[in-house]
Amino acid sequence: MKKSLAELTIGEIVADDYRTAAVFDKHKIDFCCGGNIAIAVACKTNGIDLDLITRELALVKTAPIDRSQNYGAWELPFLADYIINTHHSYLKENTEQIAAYAHKIASVHGTHHPEVVKISALFDKIATEMAAHLREEEEVFFPAIKRVYAAKKSGSAPDSKDIEILKNSLKQLGHEHEAIGDATHAIRHLAQEYAIPDDVCNTFVVTYQKLKEFEDDLHKHVHLENNILFLKAGQLKSVRLNISCST
Repeated sequence: MKKSLAELTIGEIVADDYRTAAVFDKHKIDFCCGGNIAIAVACKTNGIDLDLITRELALVKTAPIDRSQNYGAWELPFLADYIINTHHSYLKENTEQIAAYAHKIASVHGTHHPEVVKISALFDKIATEMAAHLREEEEVFFPAIKRVYAAKKSGSAPDSKDIEILKNSLKQLGHEHEAIGDATHAIRHLAQEYAIPDDVCNTFVVTYQKLKEFEDDLHKHVHLENNILFLKAGQLKSVRLNISCST
């Protein structure tokens, strides 16, 4: 039996149509790390009218869908490569610079704005954990996904070691997402939603802009993994792929 909208999780809704993420962002409903919560529960917890959300979700779906954002329809190897080329690349290009900015404003403005000292420490923690997280995905988890996917697509039995990698990595990476997500939310809280104080320099402004950009990218990155890639990788452990070859 098909679920009603109220029974669907936030993650399921966004995985089906990424345009709906804008609605959840607007109402500050977490669709990545907190995406496994039913929309009715999320609305009740946040004091938001479910009927209002339902209307807004329907409205964003009236425009033609961009096939380039139909992530749920992508094959797993392609999705894994997209995550590496888009989100991993972003992190590798920007994390060190953001950390440097955070250190600078902590040293210059920390006396009058002690929150930035805490923000700098939290971001250092995120940067360290994220580096190890990306290595695990690129060197261990994603290659195992591709091997298991290729084996099942060809009708062969996947290597038992790869199945064990999927099992262990899914658990580990999921916990790491939660920890990184919690740290990012703590930064946003300390930064008061990235509001810019009146007595700060341009570097302070740029740092908060970059932190907001980092969080926005992380939301989409974690959504693609938690709500799409991880779920499909979990199914690879036991479900035979049903793929028709094009001619």
